[in-house]
Amino acid sequence: MARRSEHSQEQIKEMVLVAAETIVIEDGYSALTVRKIAMEIGYTVGSIYMVFANMNDLLTHVKGRTLDELAKQLLHCEPSASVEENILILAETYLNFAAQHFNRWRMIFDIQSEEPQPDWYLQKVEQMFAIVEVLFIQLTPGSSAEHSRLAARTLWSGVHGICILSLTAKPQVSDIAASKLSVDLLVQTFIQGWKALAPLQVNAKPPEK
Repeated sequence: MARRSEHSQEQIKEMVLVAAETIVIEDGYSALTVRKIAMEIGYTVGSIYMVFANMNDLLTHVKGRTLDELAKQLLHCEPSASVEENILILAETYLNFAAQHFNRWRMIFDIQSEEPQPDWYLQKVEQMFAIVEVLFIQLTPGSSAEHSRLAARTLWSGVHGICILSLTAKPQVSDIAASKLSVDLLVQTFIQGWKALAPLQVNAKPPEK
């Protein structure tokens, strides 16, 4: 158990986040409580609320760290690969991350706050989509940025849907392999369709926001 005088508030904040992540990884986010975190780090509940405004603030920071880790993995595109291949790599990376870090990944989508999310968190979410959107802009440079953005988000919704359906029932290795085949089929088919539609989008009115 740590002595309270040994750590700065910034250090306590990091300890809280690491402990929270460990609890989520081992027991799921339903087991995450401030009291349990306090016991893990050897500090009082009051000490935790000195570095986080409330439980929602703490949860948002935990989810933000997961988004950072996911974004870091998604940013590793293959320089020698084609745009199509890199979109496929992103989709497979997303599936692998969801499978390997299921409890943390699921927490992002299952725990939704009634309070408005802070700007810094929304920027992390937008960063996730931006990684894919950039590739779609490169894929069909004649299309408007808005159409490319819509295509990227539509495809990613499909990839995410496959992850949800395939990972929520404690899948086996064979299920992950089957999910990869589904993701590959979706991405390849979508890209072919999008490239065929792209010439028609050049003079089309961009979708309304």
